[in-house]
Amino acid sequence: MSDTVTDENSAAPAAKPKRPKALSMIMIGEQTQALFESARLAKENGEKVGWSASIFPQEIAETLGLVVLYPENHSAGIAARHQADPFLQECEGPLGYSNDLCAYAKVNLTYSSVLAGESEVELPDGGKMVRPDFLLLTNNICNQLTKWYENLARQLDIPIFFIDTCYNPYDYVTETRVRYVRAQIDQLIRDLCEFTGKTWDDEKFRKIMKISQCNSYLWERANNLMDRKPSPLSGFELFNYMSCMVCNRGKESTTALLEQLNAEIEQHIAEGTSTYPVEEQFRVSWDGIACWPYLRHNLHTLKEYGINMVASSYGKAWAIEYDDLDGMARAYCFASTNGDNASTMISRRLEALKKFGCEGTIYHVNRSCKVMDCQMMEVQRQLSALAGVPFTSFDGDQADYRNYSEAQFETRLQGLVEVMTQNKEAKENG
Repeated sequence: MSDTVTDENSAAPAAKPKRPKALSMIMIGEQTQALFESARLAKENGEKVGWSASIFPQEIAETLGLVVLYPENHSAGIAARHQADPFLQECEGPLGYSNDLCAYAKVNLTYSSVLAGESEVELPDGGKMVRPDFLLLTNNICNQLTKWYENLARQLDIPIFFIDTCYNPYDYVTETRVRYVRAQIDQLIRDLCEFTGKTWDDEKFRKIMKISQCNSYLWERANNLMDRKPSPLSGFELFNYMSCMVCNRGKESTTALLEQLNAEIEQHIAEGTSTYPVEEQFRVSWDGIACWPYLRHNLHTLKEYGINMVASSYGKAWAIEYDDLDGMARAYCFASTNGDNASTMISRRLEALKKFGCEGTIYHVNRSCKVMDCQMMEVQRQLSALAGVPFTSFDGDQADYRNYSEAQFETRLQGLVEVMTQNKEAKENG
C-alpha cells in the first residue's frame, strides 16, 4: 500500500503529511532524558548509582532516593537505533563471550567494558549509562541475567543485591514462597541502607507504593482500551511507552504521562479515529519481546495486510499490583514467564485472545530467549487448539539484527493471512 497521495495540481506524488507527535510521546522522551541526567548529577555529587534488572521491586530504591538505570531497556534502545553491531562484534571477539548469549547482555557487557577502560568501542550516547556502584537483580524474568550480572559485578568490582524468586507450579504463589521472598526483601532493605547510608522511611514507601499502583492501573487500562474495534492505536506504539514502566514505575512523572496517554486514546475512541494508518482488517496478538532492530519492517509488513497487533503478553508484565510488602513479594514472583508454568501461560493468553478479539497470533522466536521459546512452542500449539485461531512464528532477536530474515517474516505473515481470511469467510458464510 502506497504512503503517498496525488496532488491535484501536479503529476508528481506529494508526501503524505506526518501525524504530529503525540504529547505523551514527547513526555516519554523528556522522562528518559531526565533519568539519565539524574544519574549523571548523582555521580557528580558522590551518590551511588545502580543498574537493575527490569522487573526488580524498584519501589524500594525509589523510597531510598537511589537513582537506578536499566541495562535491558538501554540495550533495546541501542538495537532499535541500529547501533548494536560494534557492541556485538566486540563482545564475541576481543571480550570472548559466546554468540549464544542474550543480545541484551552482549551489548551491555561491551558497554560496561568501555566504562571499565577495557574496550574502545565508541558509545553512541556519549556514556549516558554511567558506571554503576551496585546492581539490583531478580531472576523472575530470566535466569541468564544472573550470570550476566555476576560478570558485571566481577568486571566492575561492585556488589549485587539479589532476590531469588520461585517457580510457580500453580496459578498462584503459595504462602511459603511469599514468606521466602518477603524475607529477602526485608534483608535487601537493610543491606541497601547499610551500603548507601540511606534511611528507610515507611511513610515514604507507602506513598511510592500508591504511585506505583496508580501507574500499574493506568498502564493496564491503556493496554485494555485496545479491545475497541477498530483499535484506537497501532498496537506497536505501546512498545514505545514501556520504558516508563520499566524504569519509572514509582514516579509521579509516569502518572502524568500515562494519564495523558489514556486521554489521547479516549479522544480517538470518542472521535472514531486511530493511529493505525490503514483500515483494520485483522486483529492479532504478539507473543514475545519486540524485535527491536526490525520493528519498522514488522509494522510495515503488518500494515500491508491491514493487521493490527492489539494484544501483547510482554508489555503488561510491568503492571505490578500489590498493597504491602507481602503483596510485593507475591506480585514480583508472578510478574513474568520465568516463574510461570505452561498452564498459567496458556490461560493468560487465552483470556487475552478472547478479550481483544484476536484472529491469530504472531510468535517471535527470539534467539536471545531460548529457554522461554522452547516452552512457548508447546504453549502456542495448545493455545491455538483451545482458541481456534491460527498462529505463525518467525525467527528473530530482541537486539541482534543478524538473526532475522525479512523474507521469512513476509512469507510467514502471508501464510497466516491466508488462514485468517479462510476462517473469516467461513464465519461470514455460517
